[in-house]
Amino acid sequence: MGSVADAVLDTGGKVIGVIPNFFVEQEVAHQNLTELITVESMHERKAKMAELADGFIALPGGPGTLEELFEIFTWAQIGIHQKPIGMLNIQQYYQPLAKWLDHMVSEGFMKEEFRSLAMLEDEPAFLIDRFIKHV
Repeated sequence: MGSVADAVLDTGGKVIGVIPNFFVEQEVAHQNLTELITVESMHERKAKMAELADGFIALPGGPGTLEELFEIFTWAQIGIHQKPIGMLNIQQYYQPLAKWLDHMVSEGFMKEEFRSLAMLEDEPAFLIDRFIKHV
């Protein structure tokens, strides 16, 4: 996340970070952000990020990334938000997950209409274009 933030800042962009106090105390907070919002818990962090975001893009990551992706995906399914959700499929990283989501539909554990909520693209420009067209 720090590398992405640095790249955005280096090109004149704005970066807002949201971090729980315990991470600040462990000195893992990025010190050069446009704005750094501190909260008490990971739950508050996710809620604040969801409030601030116009959409959500998951880059390749580990369990925390997947947990956040699925929470925001679930929130979309139950109508908490109508913001676009995407996975940037760098080097086909999210291909197995996309197949698993398709499997959920074929097994009757997820409606087809919800499957389309999670956009998958290999190229950032294509994903951004789909976000722009999102209704």
